[in-house]
Amino acid sequence: MGALMESWPRRHRITVDEYHRMAEVGLLAPDARVELIEGEIIDMAPIGREHSSIVDQLNRLFVRAVGDDAIVRVQGSVRLSNMSEPEPDVVLLKPRSDFYRNEFALAADTLLVIEVSDSTLRYDRDVKVPFYARHGVPEVWIVDVPNDQLLVYGSPSDGAYSRQTSVAQPGTMPMTALPGVAVDLSSVFAP
Repeated sequence: MGALMESWPRRHRITVDEYHRMAEVGLLAPDARVELIEGEIIDMAPIGREHSSIVDQLNRLFVRAVGDDAIVRVQGSVRLSNMSEPEPDVVLLKPRSDFYRNEFALAADTLLVIEVSDSTLRYDRDVKVPFYARHGVPEVWIVDVPNDQLLVYGSPSDGAYSRQTSVAQPGTMPMTALPGVAVDLSSVFAP
């Protein structure tokens, strides 16, 4: 008698088009806190007071720092593939006159992705950072709220970031994709 092969259940992954269609027909509530990662709908953590405050501070700092050199998108999506459309807390995009009204922003359009991690550090660091690297996002910052540090990932190569640093209570930070542009984060990490 032949040996039975044990198999894992197959997952049904969906495309970004199917994901958007689910929202259009009401399968996803308009205010659903979800994102599509590698074909799976992922529930996002609720946005708390501290998280909101940090995102608002980052928005103000980056809008002032980049001027017309980038578009600052807050908690909006970026289409990284036919199967993935994450919603980072902040993303800097290459400037376009239509502000991406006519096409989705893609990985090639990103300059910097920022995730604010107050309760999702392990997921952001261990799942989303490698995910962004695989899709060629040039630089990712994680605001590690519990540990008062900034985790910086850059130089994607072969699906991983070759440059990884952590900065305790950062001050002025340069942006690799925008030479000569820096942002002072000291107020974000102030007690």
